Amino acid sequence: MLPAIVIEKLPRLIRAIRLLAEHATADEAAGLADELAGITAMVAEKFTNDRTAEGIQRAQLLTIGGVSLGLEHLVETDDEQGDLDALDVLLEEGAEFVFQQGFRLIRELAALPEDTLVGEFDNDPVYAQRRLKELFVDICTADPGETWSGYERYLGQLKQRQDVQAVVRAAQWLRRHHWEGPVNDPDLNAEGVIALAIVFGIEGSGRVVARTGQKEFERFVQAVRKGKPDFEAGWAALLEHIPAPHRAVVADRIDSYRHSLLLQNIAAKVPLKELFVELENYAGSELDAEYP
Repeated sequence: MLPAIVIEKLPRLIRAIRLLAEHATADEAAGLADELAGITAMVAEKFTNDRTAEGIQRAQLLTIGGVSLGLEHLVETDDEQGDLDALDVLLEEGAEFVFQQGFRLIRELAALPEDTLVGEFDNDPVYAQRRLKELFVDICTADPGETWSGYERYLGQLKQRQDVQAVVRAAQWLRRHHWEGPVNDPDLNAEGVIALAIVFGIEGSGRVVARTGQKEFERFVQAVRKGKPDFEAGWAALLEHIPAPHRAVVADRIDSYRHSLLLQNIAAKVPLKELFVELENYAGSELDAEYP
């Protein structure tokens, strides 16, 4: 078996700097060095420790990654021509501009939800700042002599968080259109809200259920067992009420729950108390477990 071929991929800033001797003047090189030193000093002051050698060294690694992230965002190709384009951007726009582009990507990423469980603390400024710093350090720490995959990790996290955001926004819409009136609760279990809407959707009324309790659930189960509604028709009616931006998320979850044991048991003769406990596995904190 042949060994895997490892392709070195240094941070984009380092790859661009290697071209300075052939494609830049001495003044341009000196200007770039001054800019990078200034960025490193700023990063050390705000994110590491500008009073220790270790803090300055960590700041240097973050500067390399931050500028490289900005370059990856601004430059289209990943070949030698791309490295030349990166050098042109650095010399024409300035390293500080490029670093700000990279840091903006981190800031926007940090603003996206990481999980479909949302709480009050997610909007806390102190927590938000800590989350921003952690992302910055995780993605932008780049050793000048080692392969760096920060941009790929950024893109992966961006896609993941955008998917989470889509789920959260769909759940927020369902909450606002709950049949008994908007559900105003700072804590949100987005998957739980969507699960409730889908489960109650099989009744076929088309109304949105984003929160329920035992009494309403018992009424629903009895109605389903008596009326034997068409589940697919019920979900179609539910989806008609949901705006296009959120419909795909709910439709995807319908596919996931279509053959779930819970839905099979609702139509069968499983005791209501047992069903309610099972529902908790889907709805979690969105379920009012107190019997009225």
